[in-house]
Formats: sequence, C-alpha cells, structure tokens
Amino acid sequence: MLPPVPEQLRRTIEALYRSESGRVLATLVRLLGDLDLAEEAMHEAFAAALESWPQTGIPDKPRPWLISTARFKAIDGMRRRAQFDATQRDLALYTEAHMNEARINEVSPGVEEIEDEEIEDDRLRLIFTCCHPALPPEGQVALTLREVCGLTTEEIARAFLVTPATLAQRIVRAKAVIRDKAIPYQVPASQELPARLGAVLQVVYLIFNEGYSAETTGAELSREAIRLSRLLLDLLNKDLLQLGRIQEPEVMGLLGLMLLQESRRAARISPEGDLILLEQQDRSLWNKDQIAEGLALTEASLQSRRFGAYTLQAAIAAVHAGSSSVASTDWREIMLLYDRLLRILPSPVVELNRAVAIAECEGPEQGLRLIDDLLAREQLSHYHLAHSARAELCRRLGRLPEARASYEKALALAPQASDRRFLARRLEELK
Repeated sequence: MLPPVPEQLRRTIEALYRSESGRVLATLVRLLGDLDLAEEAMHEAFAAALESWPQTGIPDKPRPWLISTARFKAIDGMRRRAQFDATQRDLALYTEAHMNEARINEVSPGVEEIEDEEIEDDRLRLIFTCCHPALPPEGQVALTLREVCGLTTEEIARAFLVTPATLAQRIVRAKAVIRDKAIPYQVPASQELPARLGAVLQVVYLIFNEGYSAETTGAELSREAIRLSRLLLDLLNKDLLQLGRIQEPEVMGLLGLMLLQESRRAARISPEGDLILLEQQDRSLWNKDQIAEGLALTEASLQSRRFGAYTLQAAIAAVHAGSSSVASTDWREIMLLYDRLLRILPSPVVELNRAVAIAECEGPEQGLRLIDDLLAREQLSHYHLAHSARAELCRRLGRLPEARASYEKALALAPQASDRRFLARRLEELK
C-alpha cells in the first residue's frame, strides 16, 4: 500500500493540473495523434506524480516531466493492447520510433525538453480542433472547457445546469466527430483563418455569456472565457507577426467587450441575488482596471479599420463605461453604433437593443413602435427581454394595462430566477 501523499504536495499537484493540463494535453495530442489516448496518458502522468514525487521531490521543470511520463505511459499501454489489436501495434511502433527511449525515472536528466514556444503552438492547434465547425455547438463549448481550459466534467455540467452524464455524452460525441471525420490537428492556413477564427470566437463568447447570465457559477465561466481570449490573442499575435501582420482586431474586440461587461458584475446583482438595472447600479463598484483595459483594446481594434461585430459591441459597452449615469450617456452615439452593427450582423436582438437606444434618444413612443414591429414578426415572441422592454416603455407612457400584460408575458418566459424576481417586483410596483 502506497504511503499517503502530504497535503501540501497534493495541493501543489492539483494547482499544476489546473495551470498545466491544457499545455500538457495539447502537446500529447501532437505526439500521440489521438485525443482520447492523450487525455488518458495525461491523467496517468499526474497519477504517477502523486506516487513518485513524495519520494523524489517535485522536478525543477514539472511540465516536461509530465509530458515525458505521459508519452511513455501511452507507449506501455499501446504495447499491452497490441497483443490483441494489430492497429494498436502499428501505432505503438510508430509512436515509439519518434520518441526518446528514456524511462520514467530517467526523464529529468535525459529527455530532450520541448520548447515553451512549441507547446504554445500545440495549444493553438488544440483550440482550433475543439472549435471545428464540424462539431455541434454544444460539443465545441464542452470540449474547449474540458480540454483547453482544464475544467472537470462535473464543473462544466454544474455551470450549464445539466447532469455530468449529459455533459460527458456531449464530449464523447464531439470526440467521435473529430475521429470519424479525421479532423486535422492544426491551425488553419492563412487564407482559411478568418472564417475558422469566427467559430472559435463564437465559442469563447458563448462560454462568457453563459457565465455572465448564470446565477451561481457564472463568475468562473466568465473568467475562463476571458483567459481563453487572452491566450488566443497572445498565440495569434505571435503567428501573425511572423506573417508581417498586426494583431487580429476581432480577438482584441471580443476581449475588450468581455472585460467591459465583466467590469459591472459586482454592481449588477444585489447581495440577495436580485438583478439591478443599469440605471440603478452603483457605478463606483465597476472594476476600473477592467474598464481601462477594455477601452484600450476596443480603441486599438477600431483603429485597425478591420474590425467586426465584437468590436462594435465593445464600442457600445465603452460608451456606457465612460458615462457617469444613464442620463449623461450618449444614446445617439449608441444608436449610430447599432445602425452600423445591424449592417454587418442583421439580428432581431440587435434590432431590439437599437429600439431601446432610440427610445432614449427620441422618446418611448418611437422605441415602442419598433418593438411592436419586431414582436409582430414573431421573431422575438419567446424572448422575455423583448416583452420586458415593451412593458417598460408602456409603463413610461402611462399605458399600465399593456405594461402589466407584457410584464406577465416576460415573467412566464424568463429562464433565470433573478429575472423572474425582478419582473415580479415590477408587476407589484404597477399596483
């Protein structure tokens, strides 16, 4: 029986798993050519660390130790399975031919270390693989959080309010698509990069939005999305500079947008978990460091003249961030930004937000007319925020029966308890 692992060492290894598992896995996928095999080998390497490091101490460079241990564990596993499977035997022979034959206990002095730059390239390849458009959207999100960010299946399931079994099935199906379609583990060629990058940014923003609207575990998901966006920006910047190009503006725009939105987290939910509208938020609680960084990124993207929808949304958030109150907000600038956003991203939700800005600029009658036109097209008939916005404008105009009916419809459609509590309070106020 193995002796117990000292608690401090266990915490150190757990912290290493959180910070390094994405890098280790990304390199193992390149070395082994199989995502499932790489993941299994990585977990075996961390288990080996729990067994070995209490006697030998933590290596000076834990990451190369983990990568080397994992790849030799994979070879040993393939050798065992090769007795029953000719395909596995061929794979084991191929993998072994491309690896140093040092044993696990000889890793530190003898193995050729993989350069940090090469590991970062591996991470970029893994991101594009997990976000490949051939995968279903829910599979892209789950796989990215699991394999790139290092979250556990239970953590992801809890954040998305599904069972771990359901989340695990999403990951299994996504891996099956990668395997069955032989999706290459590579960064797209430069001519394909803009189209493929859009899918990656969409996954990152989906993760952020899920965290921004979640009532309990949201902050962690939002942090992961921001961290993933920073990683993407750093990795792409290195590659694009080699091609003589500047940073990809939409990555900067997305990061700026998320930082500006996240800066309001402490002010948008009360200690009791109730939603606080923008006009009622204590702006002294807004995170000034996140605002400053978000504004700088947004400005840099706008100056590139190659920006898109994320940067325009960041510019809208920047107008709010630079205002001391709702009354002093430049709503006309926001309306013009929504006009431009609609030209490149036609969407009923964008139209709804533009209608709210017009209501602030030109009066609630104009905004209400636009929202009624949207609802008449039935594109937003099941979207609680459309009915809530209509109710608010009716309330301002003194059309209280209509306001009450729209609040009740929004309340019936609201998915989050905090939204439902807010709408219930609005209905009570109408009395």
